[in-house]
Order: sequence, then C-alpha cells, then structure tokens
Amino acid sequence: MANFPNLRRLFIEARTDHEERDVSRRAFYNAVLFLSTIAVVSLIAQRINAVK
Repeated sequence: MANFPNLRRLFIEARTDHEERDVSRRAFYNAVLFLSTIAVVSLIAQRINAVK
C-alpha cells in the first residue's frame, strides 16, 4: 500500500502560524454563519406554515 503524506500537515507547514490562525478563524465564522442562516430560514418557514 502506498504511503501518502498527511495533507493537513503539508498545508499547515506551508503557512505561518498567523496565516493558519486566520484560516481557522475564517472557517469557524463561515460555519457559524451557515448554521445561523439555516436557523433563520427554518424559523421563517415555521412561521409561514403556522399562519396557514
């Protein structure tokens, strides 16, 4: 079986600590924004269905 390099480690080593922190922070905020959007759309859908 081929021995593949750890891609996550390669990307981490290619960036500085500051760049890695920025990427992680941006990914976290994008995830929070995505989940918040889903929650808002879900609440709007519930209110529309409750009116009918």
